[in-house]
Amino acid sequence: MNIALKTLALKTLALRTLALRTLVLAAALTLSACSIFKQDTATGPTSSRDTDGPADEVVKPSAEVPTTRLITAQTPAVRAYRKVGAQHIYKTYPKRIYKGKIPPLVYAVVVTETDIDSTGKVTGVYFSRTPSHAPEVSGLIAQLIKEASPLPSPGKLGGHTYVDTWLWDRSGNFQLDTLTLGQRSR
Repeated sequence: MNIALKTLALKTLALRTLALRTLVLAAALTLSACSIFKQDTATGPTSSRDTDGPADEVVKPSAEVPTTRLITAQTPAVRAYRKVGAQHIYKTYPKRIYKGKIPPLVYAVVVTETDIDSTGKVTGVYFSRTPSHAPEVSGLIAQLIKEASPLPSPGKLGGHTYVDTWLWDRSGNFQLDTLTLGQRSR
């Protein structure tokens, strides 16, 4: 009987070892598969036209576009500039600002990453979140940001990436998350 217990213990140990090896192999294959497939450039960061070009000029995608963007750390100085930048956009488009609390279901939520230089000139507009059901909104927002350029000078902060979230209503009016009045419950 003692031999039967030892045999059973060895079989159990062998099964556990096999299961552990299989699990490690599966994890290794999963991680290696991440590098096999290239990132789809259609879902990567989107850039709209250059601010120096004519309004009707379309920029074609380039193979040299980086797949990873470095965003400025959100320090207190950067957060303070967010308010200044948002106020500038509000002053530029006073008739486009949604008055009061925004509805519970907004038409689109778009997160923008706006590169500005040390003078406040917009050098690029990118999106880290775009609505698939309202693709036209991202282009409209990029156009609004570029037409509002230059933003106020960031001073000692220098050139950086200004990040904000646009809450877009079906009417075409918007609020920026930085200055939003909140959202209605109904």
